[in-house]
Amino acid sequence: MTIGNLAPKKERKSRRNKAVVDENAPLLPKRQDEDAGFDEFNGASFTGAVFNLSTTIVGAGIMALPATMKVLGLVLGVIMIIFMAFLTEASIELLLRFSRAGKTLSYGSLMGDAFGKYGKMLLQVCVLVNNLGVLVVYMIIIGDVLSGTSSSGIHHSGVLEGWFGEHWWNGRFFVLVVTTLGIFAPLAAFKRIDSLSYTSALSVALAVVFLVITIGISIIKLISGGVAMPRLLPNVTSLSSFFSLFTVVPVLVTAYICHYNVHSIDNELEDSTQIKPVVQTSLALCSSVYIMTSIFGFLLFGDGTLDDVLANFDTNLGIPYSNILNDAVRVSYAAHLMLVFPVVFFPLRLNLDGLLFPSSRALVLDNKRFALITIGLISIIFLGANFIPSIWDAFQFTGATAAVCLGFIFPAAITLRDRHNIATTKDRILCIFMIVLAVFSNAVAIYSDAYALFKKNAAPLA
Repeated sequence: MTIGNLAPKKERKSRRNKAVVDENAPLLPKRQDEDAGFDEFNGASFTGAVFNLSTTIVGAGIMALPATMKVLGLVLGVIMIIFMAFLTEASIELLLRFSRAGKTLSYGSLMGDAFGKYGKMLLQVCVLVNNLGVLVVYMIIIGDVLSGTSSSGIHHSGVLEGWFGEHWWNGRFFVLVVTTLGIFAPLAAFKRIDSLSYTSALSVALAVVFLVITIGISIIKLISGGVAMPRLLPNVTSLSSFFSLFTVVPVLVTAYICHYNVHSIDNELEDSTQIKPVVQTSLALCSSVYIMTSIFGFLLFGDGTLDDVLANFDTNLGIPYSNILNDAVRVSYAAHLMLVFPVVFFPLRLNLDGLLFPSSRALVLDNKRFALITIGLISIIFLGANFIPSIWDAFQFTGATAAVCLGFIFPAAITLRDRHNIATTKDRILCIFMIVLAVFSNAVAIYSDAYALFKKNAAPLA
């Protein structure tokens, strides 16, 4: 399914003077009373909208995708990445179509239109869980890169460890304290998401640096014969190994979650009819990045690929300047995540405020409330990053719960509710398929993880 013409015929193309009618809508980056200069805003360009949506999509999920190739094999893994892109496009199309029909300007308002205030509150809770999980993953990756990580009894050195040796000041806890106070907190203190545009641009450039270096290393090793033939299909030898295939679904779902920012981007577009090519271009761009990262990351490390592929870049790659390239890959992507952090943090803070203080004045007008919510959320994220063992565990939790609701179950439920009588038979069939796929695959993934954890804990007692 592709996104059709979502704009009504009489809709004005310019969003310059578009009023925000629901000042408590939790997913809008701006409320009319928050920004005196809003009427002077000429609207976002096509390029800017693609950039913002792509930044929302590409985050930490890309680091876990090579590990999905280890589970699925290259062929099935690439097929699943493409399949999830099309399914994501279909779910966004449903959201925007029903938003047009109900004249709602945010995901929260759309859920409220379909299911009342409790539907809106449920959406807010899911955004909180999803974004908290994503930001915890960002911190885990940054800690892995700078301070190192251990997997299956093997320690993978961090960048700071490699440069200066092992010291108390480059340990994981202290490094995350410095990063939180020196980078995350100052960037999270901005009250306008527009203030982060330059850091977002730099973050995309750093992600490109990571991808180019990874592809270059893989090509050099392919030419020199230093790369073995990767596994093309999954290795299924038992019922438990078959069920383990479903554990990748939450990771893939998380990799494409951008639904909570789609309305904000749509509302700011100078030409509202451009939302169709914006979504399609962003998904095509991100899918290409995901596929290349998955293929070349798995090519480099094969079945030794870790849950966080960045942690693999601590060994001799067998090519000239290996250490320099290793550090460049890891530092560039860790810096990328540091700069994306406040973009994901912004809707998290706004949703928590909307959930706890739905009748209060705008958050940016209350400095005390703004500071307390910001400090509280950053503290929770910091603690989570220090106590959750790996990004795969975090993705399994958020992907199997909040992310799948935001990406597929909520859009499908809104369509099946069909308050405006615009859903077609094809829409209903698609929505039933999305709900069944989401519930079944995630239930199996949770069972598989629980079973693996039980076996792991029971083994020493045997």
